[in-house]
Amino acid sequence: MLTEERHQYILTTLRQHDIVKSQDLITQTAASESTIRRDLQILEQAGFLVRVHGGAKRAATLQTELAVSEKSNQSVHEKDQIARLATNALKPRDVIFLDAGTTTLAMIPYLKKSLNLTVVTNGVNHASLLADYDIRCFLLGGQLKNVTKAIIGSESVATLKEYRFNKAFLGTNGIHLRFGYTTPDPDEAAVKRTALQQAASTFFLADHTKFNQVSFAKISDLAQGTIITDHISQKDRLNFQKQTTVQEVTK
Repeated sequence: MLTEERHQYILTTLRQHDIVKSQDLITQTAASESTIRRDLQILEQAGFLVRVHGGAKRAATLQTELAVSEKSNQSVHEKDQIARLATNALKPRDVIFLDAGTTTLAMIPYLKKSLNLTVVTNGVNHASLLADYDIRCFLLGGQLKNVTKAIIGSESVATLKEYRFNKAFLGTNGIHLRFGYTTPDPDEAAVKRTALQQAASTFFLADHTKFNQVSFAKISDLAQGTIITDHISQKDRLNFQKQTTVQEVTK
């Protein structure tokens, strides 16, 4: 495999999985350990990745945001587990808000028709899937953000202020002890923040990779929502539970 082909392979793998192991790259590209080490060094210098012990992880900025098509292929099993756990919070005739995240999207197949839920969402994909499952749904109006297929802007925020929710289920790009819940786009943060303010209870759905990460725009402090995750280290659990409730998928 030529150098440019290896570099492209490494970057493609990072886009799909966020992290690569050197040994896997050696096997998959038939390159030597020193060659892979040099490849990772070059790509790190170019700002595409950050080398870690045994491999590399995708470089991120405060405003890094993946397209829905990319997010949908990441941590699929973990998102499914989190989504199923989140639905345990639902009660008959709840009025809920689902934001436009891919983990909240994974909740929809588990929403029981017998609960007679009413769902408000700013996710175009969410509204379509809710219709497929014959669940009563309101889709917010406003500007369509092409990357995340989310409805954002002042119109959507104004509409949200007219509603009240039993529960809100939100995604987040970062969960941090000091900076709280964050996301790359201030407009999406405004929608999430407003939904939180209108809800009796709020749940942030996030896999383990979101802990100790920070994005550009703050949604809220940790105490304003319960975290539902697939896994959290014992150290992080002790630290985060000082500020909020953490629910973890039972292995």
